[in-house]
Formats: sequence, structure tokens, C-alpha cells
Amino acid sequence: MFKKLLSWFDNTAVNLQPQHSLTENQWRSIDWFRVIPFILLHLSCLAVIFVGFSWFALAFAIALYLIRMFAITAFYHRYFSHKAFSTSRTFQFILALIGATAVQRGPIWWASHHRHHHLYSDETEDAHSPVQHGFLWSHFGWFLSSKHFTAHTHNIKELTKFAELRLLDRFDAVVPLLLAISIYLLGDWLASDHPTLNTNGLQLLVWGFSISTVVLYHATFTVNSLAHVWGKRRYATSDQSRNNFWIALATLGEGWHNNHHHYPGSAKQGFYWWEVDLTYYGLRLLAMLGLIWDLRTIPTSIRESRKIK
Repeated sequence: MFKKLLSWFDNTAVNLQPQHSLTENQWRSIDWFRVIPFILLHLSCLAVIFVGFSWFALAFAIALYLIRMFAITAFYHRYFSHKAFSTSRTFQFILALIGATAVQRGPIWWASHHRHHHLYSDETEDAHSPVQHGFLWSHFGWFLSSKHFTAHTHNIKELTKFAELRLLDRFDAVVPLLLAISIYLLGDWLASDHPTLNTNGLQLLVWGFSISTVVLYHATFTVNSLAHVWGKRRYATSDQSRNNFWIALATLGEGWHNNHHHYPGSAKQGFYWWEVDLTYYGLRLLAMLGLIWDLRTIPTSIRESRKIK
């Protein structure tokens, strides 16, 4: 039991068979004990009935949603997965830490599975293809399964050379846990020192961590599921990726998914001025501050190629 509990915090404590020895049924099996925290996080949102509402708690939840969505889209996705810009090793670790607060595992795991997705997009090997495996599996079932618990280390070798990133991947639950504790303590302090905000530790924890994280989860997951079945196709890619304005708004630009599959290496996924890409605007600001550089964008010749007539 101790080892099972430890597996919630230390990923090396998870006892998995080698993937090549698993049958397809075992690949799709879910270790329900390991995913209890994921289930409890969703259930904890129901505590809003007891903690109540305040405008400050709502604003705090929205702010954390936006910050952590930006961390996923700009850092985990466009940097760690696609190297769409450059930065220093120190700031790279800061990006990884902020990304880990989104409770979507570590940067090495995230990037390895995303690169695997691009290699096999909408083929049988694509872990989260709604075309191949259905909506629910593509939306969240795939990362709960034993098969996809580990990273594909062969396709992220340049990331695994950093000891700090390996450590963060191993103990990826620690950062969100520290964030949750900090949110509770902040709410407790605000309750005593700024009572006019009408919040407290539990209320801020439920709104700022539980609700914000669960909404963040499912907005992010729509890029895997809905963005391959709902929207318009500008480019004749080999998969069913689609552009969707509403998903782009919710995910700060990730909804221009057909654009992205046409040219994955671009830091700008809204290829035209009317395609709102808030993540790219944020990256431009970081570049102006000198924190990142070498922002890659799509060449005009490639942007205008392979369009569906």
C-alpha cells in the first residue's frame, strides 16, 4: 500500500511491464488506484456548493487558468515539443516549473507523447486520435492507461540530458501540490487581513485550484479530441486536424490545429492576422524582454502551399 501511495508522487514507484510485453487489452487497461487523484480533483469541484462564491475567487480562478494555459501552449507545446523558439537553460527550467503547475505531468512526458502524436497523427498508433479510438479515449482515456504512463524517451533525447527536467518529470505531482497548499494559505491570509474580499482558504482552493484546473484540463483535451472532428480544413494534411475559432479562444491559439499540423514548427499558429493567437502575442512579449529569442514562423511559400481548393 505504501508503494501504491508513493506512486502518486514518484513516477518510478509505478510498477509497469515493458510495453513490448503487453497485449492490446493490457495497453488499454487503467490502474484505477494510480488515477484516484485525477478523479478526486474532479469530484472536489462539487465542494463549491459548500464554500460558496466570491468575485475575487472567480477572478483568481480565471487568472490561474490563463497563466497555466499559456504555460501549456507556449512552453510545453511550442517550446518543449516543437522547439519553436530558444531560451537559456535557467529560463527553460522556469518554463518547465510553471508548466508543471497545470497538472499535466512533466515536460519530458508531455513533449514525448506530443511528438509521437505528430509522427502517427490519426493513425492507429496515435494515442489520442478520435478517428481511430473514439472521443472519450482521445479526450482523456489514453493518458490514464498503463501503456501511456511512461515517456517515449527515444524522441526526446535532447531533453533527457537535463537532470533538472528529469527530476521534475519524476516528481511531477509535487509542484501542483505545493501550488494547492500555497493557494489555501493565501486564501486563509486574505480572510483575516482583507475580509472585504469575502474569500477564505477553502474557497480559494476550490475555485483557484480545483475548478480552474479541471476547466484547464478539458479545454486542453479538446485539441486532441474536438479539433480532429470539428472545424474547417485549410490544408491537405495527412490527418483530420481542423481549425476551430472557439477552441482557439479557449486555448489561447491552439485551436488553429490544421495550421499547426501543416507546419508544426511555427511559434505562431494563427497564420493570418484574423486568426487570434494569444499565445504567440505572449511569446512576442517575452522575446521583447530578452527572455526568449529565435521565434520561428511559417515561411510565406509554405503558408500558401497545399491548400484545399
